[in-house]
Amino acid sequence: MAKKHDVRRRKETVVDLSSSSEMVKHRSSSRSIVSSFSSARLFSTKAISLYLIFIFAFTIWVLVFSSRNIQTDDDQTRQQHQHRDLIDSVSFPPPYLPPRKNLQNSNENTQLWTPPFSFGLHPCVKATHKYKEFSESDHYITVRSNGGLNQMRTGIADIVAVAHIMNATLVIPELDKRSFWQDSSVFSDIFDEEHFIKSLKRDVKVIKKLPKEMESLPRARKHFTSWSSVGYYEEMTHLWKEYKVIHVPKSDSRLANNDLPIDIQRLRCRVLYRGLRFSPAIESLGQKLVERLKARAGRYITLHLRYEKDMLAFTGCTYGLTDAESEELRVMRESTSHWKIKSINSTEQREEGLCPLTPKEVGIFLKGLGYSQSTVIYIAAGEIYGGDDRLSELKSRFPNLVFKETLAEKGELKGFTGHATKTAALDYIISVESDVFVPSHSGNMARAVEGHRRFLGHRRTITPDRKGLVKLFSKMERGQLKEGRKLSNLVKQMHQDRQGAPRRRKGPTQGIKGRARFRTEEAFYENPYPECICSSKEHREP
Repeated sequence: MAKKHDVRRRKETVVDLSSSSEMVKHRSSSRSIVSSFSSARLFSTKAISLYLIFIFAFTIWVLVFSSRNIQTDDDQTRQQHQHRDLIDSVSFPPPYLPPRKNLQNSNENTQLWTPPFSFGLHPCVKATHKYKEFSESDHYITVRSNGGLNQMRTGIADIVAVAHIMNATLVIPELDKRSFWQDSSVFSDIFDEEHFIKSLKRDVKVIKKLPKEMESLPRARKHFTSWSSVGYYEEMTHLWKEYKVIHVPKSDSRLANNDLPIDIQRLRCRVLYRGLRFSPAIESLGQKLVERLKARAGRYITLHLRYEKDMLAFTGCTYGLTDAESEELRVMRESTSHWKIKSINSTEQREEGLCPLTPKEVGIFLKGLGYSQSTVIYIAAGEIYGGDDRLSELKSRFPNLVFKETLAEKGELKGFTGHATKTAALDYIISVESDVFVPSHSGNMARAVEGHRRFLGHRRTITPDRKGLVKLFSKMERGQLKEGRKLSNLVKQMHQDRQGAPRRRKGPTQGIKGRARFRTEEAFYENPYPECICSSKEHREP
């Protein structure tokens, strides 16, 4: 088009010049005009070329950006089709849940369900080039794990690292049979023993039983100091001069949370997230229950509702209980020898945020966050103190409560009855795989699940600010605040930074010195970032 315009201008110039009677006189002038015209044409051509290059570059940029969006949309579409295929594959939906159309609210804010942005962080547990693999040793460590499931799991991870540091062969740990739960399960009942041994073959030698020739030898019974450093255990190797076997009667918190070599920290993660796989029976049923929840409900919250009798007795929390119930809990606390604190002010405990939320408070909290009444909530807990009566005010706000007993089919829980560690393992699997995890109180399971979900991609984990919530609940009791938009805004604002987004592990509380500071640190297994969660691409692992 520009060329035609130039030709048209040339023709007009020639006509003007030929029509003049004094063409010869003005020849020199015409040359000047032609020269000026050529310069203008050259300038115009350059400008047009630059303009075309700019248009071309901009077009390419738009196409690349659009293709990225199209790819993302295609991925989402494929996921939606896969999800529908999963739903269609279920022939007989479980009778305990209402139809799917009543469970999902299409207008519900998707941000309530999606994981926080993880900035490309990913698991990294591979040893560095400086890591020293184990060497054969004639020294042995035996251990009795203490506590419930997750206290034992993290303790076993610590002891594996200790055995590596001390260059000892580890005998398969003995599980706690004397705790509150009185569970007779052995290691192979809960964990995949063969996988545990094989997966750690480069880190530490693990055997099922102590060799017969070692059984009659004297053993060093050693209570290793809590939250200890690598240097401490290197010093403990002096015990090998007198003993071939060291027995450790307590496994939890044997290593510090911080200031350990990265290879020791990653070994702890390899044990906990890769080595301590549940037994095939537990893993199979756990995944079945997850699939049933996903297929029927699409998405679900796991609520770790710590409102069992032993938890209330241990914490001394009696808010909302009858005098008879409060007395029953006091007697239980007094009669439990290993609970050191006997006299507890329940009111002070609650105001400091040290009590588990009640079922009613949890209902108000979740509603305030914006979850709809149709939300499916899996209750990961033991027997709720007060039973259905105590759950009624949670159920009035969220009627779709699901328990493992109603989720499992007839006979599936037969091998789990009377084995609290096994049922806790089912709760753990369902909690880790849930869309949202909400613990009503901090504890070993809450910390372990949160850390595992961070490790797997920072899945949404909402940690209630119990101290802040109690202040809101107190205002409600005084009639100064009601359930509604105002309360909801306050709850959301209070928890905007408590959704499980990536952050570094918190250190000790300022001003606390000595060994007491270790108790105020965030546990390593609660947040294994940055040692076991990386951002650099060269560390990405399959």
